[in-house]
Amino acid sequence: MIDKKYIGHTQPAFTVAVEASRLRFFAKATGQQDPVYSDESAARDAGHPTLPVPPTFLFCLEMESPDPAALRNLLGLDYRRLLHGEQRFVYHRPVYAGDQLTFEQRIEDIYDKKGGALEFVVRATRVTNQRGEHVADLKGVTVMRNG
Repeated sequence: MIDKKYIGHTQPAFTVAVEASRLRFFAKATGQQDPVYSDESAARDAGHPTLPVPPTFLFCLEMESPDPAALRNLLGLDYRRLLHGEQRFVYHRPVYAGDQLTFEQRIEDIYDKKGGALEFVVRATRVTNQRGEHVADLKGVTVMRNG
């Protein structure tokens, strides 16, 4: 069983740059048809200062932690039995190419279902920009299959 003493554990914060070229690549890779996500002129015409971040892009940036496996290693999770259970995004203000985002991850909850056959780790991440403005909250749920 995953030790519940880790509820509330925080990882060191890290900062990632939002690069326009990566936003364009992400938009193309995800089939985004709206030119506001890949064409700076279209973005400005729509009222944005530059390319806005597509809705799920922050998940990619969150994976750029200095050690993306840190929580998995801390909790002793077996990678071969993990499932990505859920991902949520709540945006508080727009994020744009050129922003520097700081990610602060915390284990919000650990619980099990089906008599321990499934264990869940809920990760909450607060994201702020280079001005210290709270731009988003991310929530991810990892599921460990036992047995």
